[in-house]
Amino acid sequence: MVTTFVEPPDPGDGVVGVLPPYPPPPQLIAMRTLTTPTPSTRDRSLMLSRRTIVISLFLTVTTAAGAGAQERAYFVTYDHYLEERGNLEIAVASTTGVPKSDRSAYTAPWIELEYGVTGWWTTEVYLEGVATRHDGHGFTGWRFENRFRPLRNEHRVNPVVYVEYESINEASRMQKEIVGAGTIPFEPIHELRREHAHELEGKLILSSLVSGFNVAQNIIIEKNLSESEGVEFGYSIGVARHLGTLARSNSCRLCAENLVIGAELYGGLGSSEAFARKDQRHYLAPVFSWRLTNRVTVKASAGFGVTKNSDHILLRAGATYELPVGGGR
Repeated sequence: MVTTFVEPPDPGDGVVGVLPPYPPPPQLIAMRTLTTPTPSTRDRSLMLSRRTIVISLFLTVTTAAGAGAQERAYFVTYDHYLEERGNLEIAVASTTGVPKSDRSAYTAPWIELEYGVTGWWTTEVYLEGVATRHDGHGFTGWRFENRFRPLRNEHRVNPVVYVEYESINEASRMQKEIVGAGTIPFEPIHELRREHAHELEGKLILSSLVSGFNVAQNIIIEKNLSESEGVEFGYSIGVARHLGTLARSNSCRLCAENLVIGAELYGGLGSSEAFARKDQRHYLAPVFSWRLTNRVTVKASAGFGVTKNSDHILLRAGATYELPVGGGR
């Protein structure tokens, strides 16, 4: 959350100064200690105060927009914002699926540790599991993810390269992404856990900021290294924006600038062996996130299946906590 400090009126010039988010630059802190100007310095002080207002308002608005833009409301789609260098983000989340054909509902919880190694490299580790109503429960594997942003500054289109190694079993129902075609397996969990897979996944992330909206597209390629099968393909598209962009002069949790709404569309696109259009799974999901404090964010999504092999609905919920552990900016 961005906090704006409002300075009391200076009796010498009657101008109210607005300071940028905490911590303010040293030169602006020093201005607080200025004594009441004498008549001989009145004009100079008035000009300086007006200049401070303009600069401070600019810093406040741009800082608020930048801080908000880094909060990803999506569950499947990635944008071009990485974790800040030296920040550790701890997240807990789950995917709850309601399948068709009277199959057992399931919940796939996971824990995520995300660390900003540099300004252009973020790395993550996932631990995941599954629990079903009738078919059992168990640990389903782990994932090691890395994202690299090759271009330093903001551009019309911002590319990010994504590489992930997965050591999972066939019981995995996290559905962090969807590739290929066909339904997820619904055999008992203890049987599916015997079938282990080593997979390598790559994504090309293309993300833009358009009139206050984040627009992101992900192209997904995945290869099962444990089987002699083709390469599977998938996609995701997301659009989201903050409900507000200006910071308030007081601390506020339920404020528009802390809320993000949007939607994402994601699914599989077959494999190098067959496109299998009729067997693909696709979902359309509204997304929502709420930044409760400077460090805590909660988000939720409801993905509605739009094809025959999709589940009726995928309900997702998560919470993140950001912890600066060193090497920050």
